[in-house]
Amino acid sequence: MREATDHQITATALACARDLQDRMRRYPTLFPDPPLGPDTATRVAQAIAWGAPWCTPAQLRAPARTALWIFAVDWLIDHQATGAEQVRALVDGCLRVADGHPPQGALETMLAELRADLADRDAMPVWREELRRMLTAMEREWAWVAGHAPTWRQYLDNADNFGSTWVNVTHWIVTGDDATREHLDVLRRASRLVQQALRLYNDLATIGRDRSWGDLNALMLGLDETAARRHIDDLITRRDRCLEPLRTACPRQITYLRRQIEYSAAFYGDGRDYWGTLDDESVSDR
Repeated sequence: MREATDHQITATALACARDLQDRMRRYPTLFPDPPLGPDTATRVAQAIAWGAPWCTPAQLRAPARTALWIFAVDWLIDHQATGAEQVRALVDGCLRVADGHPPQGALETMLAELRADLADRDAMPVWREELRRMLTAMEREWAWVAGHAPTWRQYLDNADNFGSTWVNVTHWIVTGDDATREHLDVLRRASRLVQQALRLYNDLATIGRDRSWGDLNALMLGLDETAARRHIDDLITRRDRCLEPLRTACPRQITYLRRQIEYSAAFYGDGRDYWGTLDDESVSDR
């Protein structure tokens, strides 16, 4: 059974990666190579496929494309924006598209396509709210880098900029059943705990890159590695406590969130990263 599951995950990941690489070719200005080459698409696809091995590539298309889009907007805000007004205009434009207004430019056009993939219009306010939370958190971090650094607790409270909860909501909208939709608020709360854990796993693995790129990292804000790992354990305990009432109603979604932690612990534990190397000339001064 394990071999069959591994084979299914590999096949699904390959199909998702091909779709994501096609997206990158369609929007080359959003995915400069370096640092966002085909390997990024492959790694994103592997994470998405491993998190939900019971899903088909068609079912995972929307969350995988959503995850890929986050890299594009993160690149534009963190490394291309030269002023707060530019960041605010980008955020406002994306939120207008989320409300159904016509897109302008490649980033908004790709976002409009993500919105169109969601057949469940009743869930659109939740999708839009998670998008707003992510973009607002990205904007807040941009301001921190440009001005005064936060405490590590403030930084971790801002983990919506990581974007995994927005991806999860997309996944649940596309693949979820009635029970999932009924308990979406609890699943979102649990997802935010997972998101903070993923943020810390990422920071533990990418401290060198973050220093050289000028990004923030919890280990640069007063949290040492031992305390970070202890905090991850606490977040996992809190996630399990949050999900306990849903054990009967949403067992698959509980497994989905647990598999995210397992995958990221292994991925970042091996020192891997979703980004490629950075061409210094492609980074704008703030």
